[in-house]
Amino acid sequence: MRPPMKLPIAPLLGLILAASAARAAAADDTLSINDKEYLEMTGLNVMLAHDFYPEGHQGGVGIILNGQRVATNGDLRLEPTPGQWQPTPVVGVRAVNRDAREISVHMSYPDESNNQRGFNPVTYPDLKLGYVLKVKPEGRSFRIIVDLDEPLPPGWAGKVGFNLELFPGILFGKSYEIGGQFGTFPRQPNGPGAVSDGDYELAPLGHGPKLTVAPESERQRMTIEVVQGGEIQLLDGRAQHNNGWFVARALVPAGATKDAVEWLVTPHAIPGWRSDPVIQVSQVGYHPKQPKVAVIELDRRETEFKPVALYRITGAGPEKVALRPAKDWGNFLRYHYLQFDFTQVVEPGMYEVGYGEARSNPFQISEHVFERDVWQPTVEYFLPVQMAHMRVNDHYRVWHGLSHMDDALMAPVNHNHFDGYLQGPSTLTKFKPGEHVPGLNLGGWYDAGDHDLRIESQIDTVHGLALAWELFHPDLDNTTIDQASHIVEIHRPDGKPDVLQQIEHGVLSIVGAYNSMGRLYRGIQDASLHQYTFLGDAADMTDNKVFHDTDGEAVRVLAAAAVAGDQSEPRIGHLPALGSEGSADDRWVFTEENPARELNTAGGLAAASRALRGFNYPLARDCLRIAKELWRNAKAPDTSVSRLEAAIELYQTTGEKPYADVIVGLGDAVVARVARFGWLGARSLALINDPAYVAKIRDALKGYRSKIDALELKTPYGLPYEPRIWGAGWDIQRFGVQQYFLHAGAPDIFPTTYMMHALDFILGCHPGPNTASFVSGVGAKSMIPAYGMNRADWSYIPGGITSGTALIRPDFPELLEWPFLWQQGEYCLGYATSDYVFLVLAADHVLNP
Repeated sequence: MRPPMKLPIAPLLGLILAASAARAAAADDTLSINDKEYLEMTGLNVMLAHDFYPEGHQGGVGIILNGQRVATNGDLRLEPTPGQWQPTPVVGVRAVNRDAREISVHMSYPDESNNQRGFNPVTYPDLKLGYVLKVKPEGRSFRIIVDLDEPLPPGWAGKVGFNLELFPGILFGKSYEIGGQFGTFPRQPNGPGAVSDGDYELAPLGHGPKLTVAPESERQRMTIEVVQGGEIQLLDGRAQHNNGWFVARALVPAGATKDAVEWLVTPHAIPGWRSDPVIQVSQVGYHPKQPKVAVIELDRRETEFKPVALYRITGAGPEKVALRPAKDWGNFLRYHYLQFDFTQVVEPGMYEVGYGEARSNPFQISEHVFERDVWQPTVEYFLPVQMAHMRVNDHYRVWHGLSHMDDALMAPVNHNHFDGYLQGPSTLTKFKPGEHVPGLNLGGWYDAGDHDLRIESQIDTVHGLALAWELFHPDLDNTTIDQASHIVEIHRPDGKPDVLQQIEHGVLSIVGAYNSMGRLYRGIQDASLHQYTFLGDAADMTDNKVFHDTDGEAVRVLAAAAVAGDQSEPRIGHLPALGSEGSADDRWVFTEENPARELNTAGGLAAASRALRGFNYPLARDCLRIAKELWRNAKAPDTSVSRLEAAIELYQTTGEKPYADVIVGLGDAVVARVARFGWLGARSLALINDPAYVAKIRDALKGYRSKIDALELKTPYGLPYEPRIWGAGWDIQRFGVQQYFLHAGAPDIFPTTYMMHALDFILGCHPGPNTASFVSGVGAKSMIPAYGMNRADWSYIPGGITSGTALIRPDFPELLEWPFLWQQGEYCLGYATSDYVFLVLAADHVLNP
């Protein structure tokens, strides 16, 4: 007998490792269910019901292909191209069956909860529809299957269909082929079209049993084939909604239950695909004294890391000044992260960071880094452009004409408004529903991408600017604001500090309303959906003339249209169209009893009264008077922590002991909720001469510092950060402002480090491949376009602050270059705006004392 053959150990081990690698590669090349409950392979992820925000284009079946989200909202819908305020289903619990290699979720119509806040006024009470939505991997493809609990009810065949939305921003100019028809995805929605069931729909771009999307693109190619159900229609969803996407839709056949819809979807996942390295830095730059940490975002499968280089940009080109390995931070979300600390580099100049072939955008290191082009655009452009009841000129350009001088009619009682306002059984004033309320057509800023004035957005903007003025005294003067003539001239100084003039403008709205109604407004908003969805010059929304609703017909008709979800233009008897002279186009003012908002406003007005002393003394006096009245009348006990900030502001303004007593009495509440109120406790330390109180607050702050230190370690960005559907930028700003006050009140406990990391995050050091600054027009790369009042023009407003990078659950950070996603790109007033201005000024203050 021959002895057994002996193989050398090294070659044998090599064969084993090669076989193992081959098996791993094969597994990576076919879809399987991962530990996060979605389908995954190299270059492809398929989610089901991780998100449910269909009006924000997140939900149902979603597809991420080669690092881009290409499709979403795969689900049964009741309209061909649904938008906001249209019916959505109830989402059940996602079920994962690994043996059957299937992910499923039970869904049902109607969702009556859609009506709770008035956001979805339309329901379909005659439709009872339950179904199971499933995805199943099949090699490099996957199946989407819909099983109905019962056949469609009579009358619903031809209306219910399976929709899959395709992201337009990466499809314009790419080709498609469907059923022998072909073309390119158009940049704008083009006819022909027709009105069906009261809605305008474009004719399909094509229809057939198989759709191929972007066949010429290795990164985007995808085919969808019908296995069961109706043929596919390729629709343009922008006919009714300019924030619509392209839609692949197949109708559910009458009588069908099991496999009522079945598609085979084959996205082209590039073999061996890996995400490109992304270098995340502040798009503005750094002060020599501050921490400087670039974050390198890599594909999670990367194991061999390149050294990171810092280049100084000279007249002869980039010059390498540092080259060394970066710190291996670890995994976060779906990526792997490195940190490159170049804090020791302090020489002024322009720099860039390099990793392999990748380069960051250029940024500066300078002690003057925050003195120009950072917070200033928000005050020079964004706040002036958002000013209501003004004409805003910018040399050759008019941002908007004089607008809403007919504000406002009292809102109807017992009315649930589509934008979340709720008017109770009384107007809480002497004014009747439909009656004109004087004093509301001056001051205030349009909030966000629409044109309403919410009390919290107004007072929070005022409050933040007032504190910024008090602490940092920014004396920028680049704008003329003429309240008497209602004219703003951008880039024309008038000898008055712009920040003070903006504080004055916000206060005029609040004080005018209070003096007229004897209380705060909840908000001033459009009466009809037709006006609410308006994009264009705000001067064209109303005729600027007060409408007298003598018989109440206008209010009744408009309220009924709003409740019915009618987005067409309401017609009121013989009256002209909305916006035409003599029409019932005036906005409505809503009221409420809300102690928390009343006390919040009291605190902001008290701070504004200090800022306006010496600038507009009568208005400053009104601010303090109203603040005190709100404090007295708010139906909240002195033991309510909602009184804390107002007590601090009123005590700082007046020095009156009762306010100090309230602050001391709330010490235990601050300790119990130090993560939320600790920064106010820190603010109070310089005001309160009570050793026991001071010791109590300081002890709590020490414990809070330890918690923040622990949370900071959970992300590579040096601060607590929990991604969610809405971008977290505004929360990060708020955290940064609070860190300033924590440092100012207890500098031995809290450093400035977290405040600076928060600012870096806003200015570009945040997750995802889009490293834009969240502030439009600020930094080498910024959020352009954005969701402002000029979004229909694919434009932006300099200095507008967006919420930024959002999370496509469970692990995909996204910041699209697309002007129609409010959860990523919308501008907002309130602390979203004033916190940014404050935070940059605070950074400059602590670094240049």
